[in-house]
Formats: sequence, structure tokens, C-alpha cells
Amino acid sequence: MSFHISLTGINSASKDLETTSNNLANAGTTGFKESRAEFNDLFAMGPMGIPQLSVGQGARLANVGQMFTQGSFEFTERSLDLGIEGRGFFRLDDGNGEVSYTRAGQFEVNRDGYIVNNTGKHLTGYSTDEDGNRVGDGRDRLEVPTEGIPARATENVDIDANLQADAETLDPEGFDPDDPETYNESTTTTLYDSQGSARDATFYFVKTGNNQWNVYTQIDGVEYPGEDDFLGPHELEFDSAGNLVEGGDLDFADDDALELTADVDDLELVIDFGDLTQFARPFNVTGVSQDGYTAGEFQNIDVENDGTIIGRYTNGEAQAIGQVALTSFPSEERLQAVGETSWEATREAGDPLIGVPGEGQFGRIENGALEQSNVEVSDQLVNMITAQRNFSANAQMVSTQDQVTQEILNIR
Repeated sequence: MSFHISLTGINSASKDLETTSNNLANAGTTGFKESRAEFNDLFAMGPMGIPQLSVGQGARLANVGQMFTQGSFEFTERSLDLGIEGRGFFRLDDGNGEVSYTRAGQFEVNRDGYIVNNTGKHLTGYSTDEDGNRVGDGRDRLEVPTEGIPARATENVDIDANLQADAETLDPEGFDPDDPETYNESTTTTLYDSQGSARDATFYFVKTGNNQWNVYTQIDGVEYPGEDDFLGPHELEFDSAGNLVEGGDLDFADDDALELTADVDDLELVIDFGDLTQFARPFNVTGVSQDGYTAGEFQNIDVENDGTIIGRYTNGEAQAIGQVALTSFPSEERLQAVGETSWEATREAGDPLIGVPGEGQFGRIENGALEQSNVEVSDQLVNMITAQRNFSANAQMVSTQDQVTQEILNIR
């Protein structure tokens, strides 16, 4: 019996060494999670579940437990190197219906424009609509549209400025955009037509009375009605506290759309003056924004902490083109390791839950970083010494039992 008991000890120590050896072999593997050998003792059980012997019958390997503690980050500054800080896994689809999960975030764009890992499996997440809003259930294969973006005509302009309250009052009938003496202030911004051509737009401000101003607009390439080469006047009125109360919007949309001299679509434009103020301080433009742009070629992508994939283009624009999803399990320790630093779902692990990084129980995405193995080499070396000692002790027990057996056989 002692031979058998010692043999179980040798086998257990050998499994412990195998587990430690595998941990050490993967100490430099991105996203690897260390394992530990877990053992149970053995007793011979009789009827009614009562142990037959008071002395046990050795040990056996009960489980190889997985330790999903956080690994440290190695920062690479590569946009598609992604790490997870906190709970969750990247969801991978091999294209044939097989799904696996990983913490190794070494991704790239394949020749078809899809984001894949270094074994060719597709990263999944949420798609986005043309406005960049998240759609889908988090199981879509993520694709990077590398064909660029078309031009967009300006539709909205916002002007944020202060008009000087104590400015000189001028005669609006004498306004001439070529004569600075006929207007108080002006500001210029760039608009875009339907083909993405840039057109300068200048706004001239004329104070016509107490708390009263006129705005005249001049845009390159506009077919102006009548003899004037400008649009307006558009009247603005402020209250005694310097806040705009009339003339917040100037609408050139629908039937009032501006016809352009080039063979392009009419310019449907809404200009928002709602943030204008009139205080007794110098004229100051704090912001002019518009929503048009010229065509742009794809340049690169960034991934934000919530997994949003931002495509950046040569025209300076950025658009959300997808969002990485994370998956969690009630009992991630019960996932089945399948190699390639990935796991598959099991019944014991529970149903997978797909969600947005940084929300609820899900960790956040660290862009330009890779999660390293959580193996502590010093701890593994101690485990190795312990397992080696246990192996040697059990082997010595076999040798001792052999000597006892020889002594018995030598009895005369």
C-alpha cells in the first residue's frame, strides 16, 4: 500500500512541477494567466460512505485553477495594442461560428479591413451608424473603413462674440464691405460647399442705435439677388443687460438656400448668433464653428477608454467607426483554456455578458498598451523548489518501502 500512496504523491508533485513549468514558460506571454495545481487527499470509502481505513491512500490532482489577477501593462504606443484594466475579455470570432475570449490585445487590420488578432480571429464589438452612434449587440466583426470620407457641405455656423456696447453708431444705408469706415467690426470663417470647396464667409457688424445692430453677410461664390454683393441686413437687438433678445438665427435653408456660381448644390445654411453679447468692452470673437469639411483620406485610428474606435482623416475630421465590446462571466475561473492565450465558454462559467468598457462591472480599455502575464517568476521558483522537494520525499519513501520489503523477504 505504501508503494501506491507514494506513487500518488510522485504523480501529484509531477503535476505541480508541470503547472509551474507552464507558468514559467509563459512568463513573457501577453495576456497569459497563471495556473496553480490544486490537490485532494484520497480515502478508501466503504458502504454508507464511511472510510474503510484510518490512514489515507494518497493524493490526487483535483483541479488546475486559473488566476485571473490583473497583469501589468507594457506601453507600446501602437494604436491597436489594447489592454484591459479591470474585468472582462475581448470577444473573438474565427468566422466559422467558433467564439473564444482573450486578454491578449495584439490586434491589426487585415487585408479585408477587419480588426483581427495575431492568429487571424476577428475582434467583435458594436457597429456605428453614419452619425457615430452605437448600434448592434456587441457581436459584430469590427471593420475599419479605409476608403476615406466624402465632403460635407456646411449647414450650421455658430458665432460667439462680444459687440462693443459703446461703439460708434453708423448709418446702415451707407454700408459698403469695401469701406471699413461704414461698419464697426467684422469676422471671417471658412465654409464648404457640397464638393468640399472652401468658401470664405465674412460677417460685418454695424451698430445702428442703442442696443441695435445690423449684420451683413458676404460669401464667396454666392449669386446675390439684386445689385448688392452681400446679404442682409439681419437685425440684432440686445436688452439693457447686454443679452441678445432678437435675431438669434439667420436662416438660408429650404426656399432661402443660397445659389452658388459653381455647378454645386445650393448652400442650405443656418447661422446662429445666439451667443452674441453686447458689453462695454472691445469687440472679441471667442469662437466660430461650422460643420462642413472637404473630402479626406483615411489616416489612422485611435481607441478610447470606452472602446470607441475613432477614425482620423487627412482633412482633420474624426469619426466613430465602431466600439470594442468586452465580455464577462459569473465564474471566469471555470472557463476552458484552449491555447493561443484564449478561453472558451463553459456551462460552469455561466452565461456570457457583453457590455461597454468602463460601464458597470467592465474594465476600461488602455490604448497603446498590452497586458503582460501575471506570472511572478520569484513565486514560481519557490513553487518549483517545493514541488521538487515533495517529489524527492515521495521517491525516497518508495526506496524506504523497498528496503522494508527486502528485509521481510530476508527473514529466515
